[in-house]
Amino acid sequence: MHSFSQNVLLFVLYGLCAFAAASYGVATGLIRARDLGVPFEGTPGELNAITDVRGVEVGQTTLVEGEGRLVVGKGPVRTGVTAILPLGKDNLNRAVPAAVFSFNGNGELTGSAWVEESGFLEGPVLLTNTHSVGVARDAVVEWGTRKFPDSANFSLPVVGETWDGELNDIGGFHVKKEDVFAALDGATSGPVVEGNVGGGTGMRAFGFKAGIGTASRILAKGADGLCVGVLVQANFGRRDNLIVSGVPVGQEIGDLQPLIHRGSEKEGSILVVIATNAPVLPHQLKRIAKRAALGVARTGAVSTNSSGDLFLAFSTAVPVLVDGRQQWSTLENDDLDPLLASTVQATEEAIINALVAAQTMRGINGNTFYALPHERLREVLRKYNRLLER
Repeated sequence: MHSFSQNVLLFVLYGLCAFAAASYGVATGLIRARDLGVPFEGTPGELNAITDVRGVEVGQTTLVEGEGRLVVGKGPVRTGVTAILPLGKDNLNRAVPAAVFSFNGNGELTGSAWVEESGFLEGPVLLTNTHSVGVARDAVVEWGTRKFPDSANFSLPVVGETWDGELNDIGGFHVKKEDVFAALDGATSGPVVEGNVGGGTGMRAFGFKAGIGTASRILAKGADGLCVGVLVQANFGRRDNLIVSGVPVGQEIGDLQPLIHRGSEKEGSILVVIATNAPVLPHQLKRIAKRAALGVARTGAVSTNSSGDLFLAFSTAVPVLVDGRQQWSTLENDDLDPLLASTVQATEEAIINALVAAQTMRGINGNTFYALPHERLREVLRKYNRLLER
């Protein structure tokens, strides 16, 4: 690391990430992949969530209403919004270093052009369904300008989407600005609920129900106590491609296929948001964002033509303003390897957590996506000698 503020920065960084605890479950009442004995590489933080990076807050609004036949504008409704606030509500007008990477661009991430151009993320990141990007974007502008009237950081908000039209009345535009406000106002730094929540409410992956998932990694002692946290909105992949910790689970569990009464299942997409407290420059964050693709690949996905695989990485280690000039502290490129590896590991685990936490859901026209069966997953892992016995 290089800068005049090196020693002060290192001292602060040691306190910026919660350290590993004996249990990696989150106090949400939902089972996670590690609870089932799924083995993963790396050491997670106390919450094993993106909120292990101190300052990061997550808020979610979940909308579930109605049953039966699709009536556009009435339901059934299976959707929502997830908000990620890099430095929390009180510091949301402070830009953080950031970068984006499009692994396959059949998707939308508003504001990404300015992130690329400026090297900074201004405001929150919102995740929702494809047809609600506009209302979410407008709501962030309104919420931000009201909360910070003297800030210009809310004109080009970042909002990402994946398609939930198999389960949700996506053409009914059920996400309203008040739902976005609720996600932003309700954001907290604690445990993150996974599965059928927020923007992931109506999402599915590998032919199973999926949605929101998260994980984190604490770097080794010699790496300055740094932390990487990942949150995904998983809505992608084919069943026969699913791999869990190296095991071909999708080929072993071939039943419980989606029940689609009208139309057909789309390939889908995945959004990955990566947070770190590491002092890195925007071009280094681009390198970190790219590694999410390797985490996705570890789960077996191949990123088809119709998949929108969009990744964003940001750092909470903002440059210091001294005499009107930004003073940066940054890791050497040679020191990035632990961050790159942690991003791969946490992305993989976050996706599997999304699958494990999700519950069977029936939506429009009775369309149904089944939950990944926990005990059968354990049986398959045991068959391949990959199960960590509880």
